[in-house]
Amino acid sequence: MMDNRILLTIALMATVTYLTRVLGFVLLRNRTFSPAMQSVMEAAPGCVLIAVIAPTFVSGQPADLLALAVTLFAAIRFSILPVVLIAIFATGGLRYLLPT
Repeated sequence: MMDNRILLTIALMATVTYLTRVLGFVLLRNRTFSPAMQSVMEAAPGCVLIAVIAPTFVSGQPADLLALAVTLFAAIRFSILPVVLIAIFATGGLRYLLPT
């Protein structure tokens, strides 16, 4: 069974994520953005995702670096859903095959 602190942490993270999205909508719903600001707002989720996963790829783990290369190649060829699935399977498979 999971520790109660882990469940509390997950619940708080979900709450903060939800509140961030809702408050952003509430605070910005009546504003008109310039095209440049719209580009920034559209790029922000991707930047946050990269900031979360980037430390993994500088860890020097061969499996993670190979999975990153596979994912980048897939991103050039396919749309987002196949790329996500390829990334998940590549990372899992390579971590299994190349344990640290």
